[in-house]
Amino acid sequence: MSEFKVLSVVSEVYPLVKTGGLADVAGALPAALARHGVEMHTLIPGYPAVLGAMVEAEPVYHFDHLFGGPARLLAAKAAGLDLFVIDAPHLFDRTGGPYVDQTGADWGDNAERFAALSAVASGIGRGLVPGFVPQVVHAHDWQAGLAPAYLHYSGGWRPGTVMTIHNMAFQGKFPGGIAAHLGFPPEAFSIHGIEYYGTVGYLKAGLKLADRITTVSPSYAGEILLPEGGMGLEGLLNDRADVLSGILNGLDTEAWDPTADEHLPARFDARRLKARAANKAELQRRLGLDEDPGALLFGVVSRLSWQKGLDLLAENIGTLLDMGAQLALLGSGDAELSGRFSGASEAHAGRIAAWFGYDEGMAHLVQAGSDALIVPSRFEPCGLTQLAALRYGALPVVARVGGLADTVIDANEMACSIGVGTGVQFSPVTGPALRQALRRTHALWGNPALWAKLQRNAMATDVSWERAAVEYDRLYRTLAAERGA
Repeated sequence: MSEFKVLSVVSEVYPLVKTGGLADVAGALPAALARHGVEMHTLIPGYPAVLGAMVEAEPVYHFDHLFGGPARLLAAKAAGLDLFVIDAPHLFDRTGGPYVDQTGADWGDNAERFAALSAVASGIGRGLVPGFVPQVVHAHDWQAGLAPAYLHYSGGWRPGTVMTIHNMAFQGKFPGGIAAHLGFPPEAFSIHGIEYYGTVGYLKAGLKLADRITTVSPSYAGEILLPEGGMGLEGLLNDRADVLSGILNGLDTEAWDPTADEHLPARFDARRLKARAANKAELQRRLGLDEDPGALLFGVVSRLSWQKGLDLLAENIGTLLDMGAQLALLGSGDAELSGRFSGASEAHAGRIAAWFGYDEGMAHLVQAGSDALIVPSRFEPCGLTQLAALRYGALPVVARVGGLADTVIDANEMACSIGVGTGVQFSPVTGPALRQALRRTHALWGNPALWAKLQRNAMATDVSWERAAVEYDRLYRTLAAERGA
């Protein structure tokens, strides 16, 4: 039986290029789906890091003019992924991030760069590469949002299309005058097409014109139907609610495996929880915290931003100190928040420590060495850090929103009485509610037998991609059958 073919269209993919959870999803999903007979190829821009990692690369198509210059489409392998790479130096060969330059400003030609990604996806969907004609094109976030639109307006046969929202906060809006420049017919620039309040809305276009819409947790799928979560697109999403679903993300359980993690001084599992103590001691030593095994050590691995609610944690430094707890923070982002945590670490050396930036090994050590992990997000489509915390036995302390609500079972009195808690939830997402959650966590810490039971519950949670793979496989095949693909 031939493989069912899917083209995944993304602007980043782990481990080649990563700014957030989108890359983790794009990197893990192909292997999970392969076990279900789905052959997924990933279309990615030819950033320098991607071109440098390619093996077995061969040109499969040449573009004389792709939004400002010639380009090649390469079929390649890298990091175990089957890739199509857009080798367009005028669009992607530059120093800086995938979306911003070295000063942090958006690249001025992002409209063309990611229209190119979507246009090439449309071409592959319609047979540009004869050896790989997908039954489904799966676009991720605004950077790929025009792919369903290009396919919709292409005429003739096309594959089924899926649009996945990883974060509604980023929508990709550009001046309406570029619609013709992007290659769309005049009728496309309307409320029924790519137009969004006078702009070309990349995410809006995908949500309007894709056959199916998914997001990365069931709770977030409900939240984006409301004004607070829909961020201006809730009306459109309510109109299309019959094709919207939430499929909970998973975690790469090979990359995040406490029994085989090379980043850790001590490996462990749920039967060897005492081995975690060596990781806690190493984390305290590395960050200059007091080497106090009895102190409740809270960890944070996060962007420092309003969305992530880290300002609420900064308000509660005194709460942590009053209970004799410690904080190990790994993150980067907002300068004002960085300053607050830097000041706290200087004022309370030995109790508060902050590592600014991102280091993969340190991220693993924080998960393995912290007793609890704080995730106070104001909104969280899914979240991956709490999944790693569950797997590593660091009890998640999470806001009751989005994927956090879907993945953590609150250790309230009833849950503890029947033995099912895996962490602590709090709501509303305010400083006082977080304060109470921290105090509840400290009270649980004071009962070592209960704490160990909660850790074992957490580590027994299935955070793999298997359930998501089953749901995506079903979605793809149902859609393809409807379209006769």
